[in-house]
Amino acid sequence: QVQLVESGGGLVQAGGSLRLSCAASGRTLSSDAMAWFRQVVGKEREFVAGISYSASSTYYANVVKGRFTISRDNAKNTVYLQMNSLKPEDTAIYYCARRTTPMVATTKDGYDFWGQGTHVTVSS
Repeated sequence: QVQLVESGGGLVQAGGSLRLSCAASGRTLSSDAMAWFRQVVGKEREFVAGISYSASSTYYANVVKGRFTISRDNAKNTVYLQMNSLKPEDTAIYYCARRTTPMVATTKDGYDFWGQGTHVTVSS
């Protein structure tokens, strides 16, 4: 059974930082692309960042480029999202996603497994 468990969300002031983690179990991460998405109530789930299986390629939504960094540690079966210079509009539930192919997709339909989400709230 593949499981993804996110952690690291919380409340932070604008300009602050958070680091999200996504721990995977049930199948090694090393062959799979991973991504972070986020969703606000009433809106579509949107792509935030993605990383290929070997970490040789990373992709970011324009709205987070230069502020967020995705990384992975395949030995720990964990993916991270470092979020700096946070803005109130970054407030959302952040989801970790996994696809059983090596390269990143930027749409939610491209992912096979999802975590339960972690809340991030950025106050102004």
